[in-house]
Amino acid sequence: MTFSPESELSAEEVQKRVDEAIADNDVVLFMKGNRLMPQCGYSQRAVNLISQYVDEFETVDVLPALPEFREALESHSDWETTPQAFVDGEFIGGSDVLAELDERGELEETLDVE
Repeated sequence: MTFSPESELSAEEVQKRVDEAIADNDVVLFMKGNRLMPQCGYSQRAVNLISQYVDEFETVDVLPALPEFREALESHSDWETTPQAFVDGEFIGGSDVLAELDERGELEETLDVE
């Protein structure tokens, strides 16, 4: 049996948080946990990749309402897994895409929002 806690937020509250985080931040990462305490390896990898090039970026913990965050994020990205990185309101990808961009030498330019 899997433990599945009740969501702490309504679907409407989550959609509003997602919309505002994407609109109000140059770089935002929706992840499991937060920048200081990632709760999965993919989230840790994404934080590490972004942190190489950007000192200040927003993170949003999706764990308090995971199903609602998945649905809200999918409306922006057509992607149902986390982490998800957005730059200037545009969906970039998850940790694998960030790693590919970094390997090609394109991540710093992708994250450059000045």
